[in-house]
Parts: sequence; C-alpha cells; structure tokens
Amino acid sequence: MMAREAIVLRVPAAAPDDVSGIESAFKAGLDSRNVVAILGKTEGNGCVNDFTRAFAVSALHRLMERHLPAGGADAISYVMSGGTEGALSPHLLLLARQDGASSDGAGPALAIGSAQTADLRPEDIGRVAQVAQVAEGVRAAMGDASIGDAAEVHFVQIKCPLLTAGRVMDAEARGATAVTRDTLKSMGLSRGASALGVAVALGEVELDAITDEMIGRDPTLWSGRASTSAGVELMNHEIVVLGMSPAWTGPLAIDHAVMADAIDVDPVRAALRRLGFTFDGQLRGDEQGALLALLAKAEAGGSGRLRGRRHTMLDDSDISSTRHARAFVGGVLAGLVGHSEIFVSGGAEHQGPDGGGPVAIIADRSRLAGAER
Repeated sequence: MMAREAIVLRVPAAAPDDVSGIESAFKAGLDSRNVVAILGKTEGNGCVNDFTRAFAVSALHRLMERHLPAGGADAISYVMSGGTEGALSPHLLLLARQDGASSDGAGPALAIGSAQTADLRPEDIGRVAQVAQVAEGVRAAMGDASIGDAAEVHFVQIKCPLLTAGRVMDAEARGATAVTRDTLKSMGLSRGASALGVAVALGEVELDAITDEMIGRDPTLWSGRASTSAGVELMNHEIVVLGMSPAWTGPLAIDHAVMADAIDVDPVRAALRRLGFTFDGQLRGDEQGALLALLAKAEAGGSGRLRGRRHTMLDDSDISSTRHARAFVGGVLAGLVGHSEIFVSGGAEHQGPDGGGPVAIIADRSRLAGAER
C-alpha cells in the first residue's frame, strides 16, 4: 500500500510579502502541487488592524497562482499569525505531502491534513455555533490526514475570523446581535470558540457541556492541542491538523506538550526527549538542525501572577497582554532550543490551562542519533 510522506520547510521572511524562500524551494525541486498549508509569523501587532497577515496571504496566494493550475492556490490553507515581539523572528512554515514508500511496517510518521469551513455569520462568532462548525472541520481535516484516532492528533492550527464594525452592523441590519461590539474582544472570543471546537472534535470536552456564556469565561474548559489565531482577512476557518499516522512514512515526527504556565519548560523538554533529542541544556549542532518547527500558544495568566510573583501584562494600557505574552514565551522557548524562529501565537483562550498553553514540536528523526525508528 502506497503511503504519504510529509515535508516541512521553515524559511525566514525579510518582510510580510517576502516569499523568496518558498520560491527558491520550488526552483530547487519541491513540487508546488504538494503544498497543503503555509503557516507564518508576521511582524505586525497581532491585533484587529494587523494587516501584515492579509499582506502575507496576498503575496503567498499570488506566488502559488504562478505555480499551480487555476483554482489550485485557493485549496491551500494560509495561516498567518501576527506579532513577532521581542526577538521572535518572522518566518514561514511550508507543509507539504508527497507519495512515499510502502507503508507496510514503516511505522507511524508525521501526517498533515487540512480543511476549510464555510463562511461563518458574524453573529455566530464567539458562540456555540462556531464551536460546532470548527469541530466538524477538524474531523474533516483528520480524515484528510488519514488519522482515525484522536489520540494521535498532536496539534491543530486554526485561522478564525473576528468582528469588525462593519460585520457587527451587517448582523444588526439583519436583526441579529453580535456577541460583542468590541472588535478586539471578539478576537479572543473567536479564538476561544475555535479552540473549544478542537476540544470537542478530539474528545476533550463534550459539545453539550458548552454554552455561549462559558466561551471566553470558563478557564476550566480547554484543549491541550489547539492553537487558534484570529484575523480580519477571512470569515471562514482554515484548519490544519498535525499528528502521527501509520498510513504515512518518512523520518518526520511530531509530539506535543502543555505548559502549565509561561515558564513551564519541563513538559517541552520531555516532548523533545520522546522525539529522540538527547541534549543537556540548550539545543546545539545537529540536534538544533533536526528541529524543523516549534509551535506554541502564549497567554498572560488571569490572576496577574506567575508562580506567586506579580506581572503587569494585564495592567498595561499601551500594549495588549497578548503582545507581552508572545515575547515572554518566545524568549523562554528560544533559550531552550537555541534559535528564535518559533511560531508563538498570542491569546490562548481555552488553549491549555490559564496562563499556559500547548506546544508542538516537529522533528526530523533521521538527524537524531537517539531517535526511535
């Protein structure tokens, strides 16, 4: 039986519209028809008016249009996360798949699936209707990845919509009511509803246990594998599922961890070791090169304290707490892995415990002497 094999390429970005790294990969022989998704960290503010995300998507879409038949570029998921505060480095993650060797006896390997939902009505953003739609989309992406067991899903990256003043007015013109008129608050509610959709699809939370009033308010409901990012550039959901599947082959593998708070690196260390990293301290040399991608969520703890010490992320009226959290968690993880091309997404509503968040690691096991084969 023919298996599929995953390809993960991480390239730096000199600007939101810099697609030269991916263009170079195509020139070097990567088949553009195999691209499933492109994730990216862009250098905007990560808030409602962060148009670096749409700028990056536009540039990527034009690139793919040049390399694919008509309509092919529309099938790719473009998930841009704004905000590279601190020393986080803007970069792109290209996720592709190709035919691999026979899967017989090859064992599980990284599997990539994607799905796009229909457009969501503005009045459904941040409500249970969004949770249900995302759950259905996650299940579709799991099917696309040939992952039958939810336990084998290690990370679900979602780009979800947010409310603008115009979208609120559209709902009200039809006699509906948006969940909020605060466009910045809508980002968190959309991220939270999308994360709970992942939790429902993966069996972490029951749909019937969720009400509209709980979304964004009940921190006891969360997914350990969801990462959601809201943007003004879409009204649907672009969903990318990453996991392990025996239907896939090749050296790539993924594992995940859940940070209990913003400096909880021990679970991340444990995940690295499960993948075969044998480092003592910061990753260096070949082991650093074997780390293809590190994705994480960041959130300012609602108590205003971190292990008993006061933090001011929630009290800063000049800079959103999500921006502080991205920079802080990015620095913590960069100190662990030895570089700053890390996909840290701010705003972890229902994504891990309050103040913490999920982390995913993609590694090339062929470059790790201690890895299981």
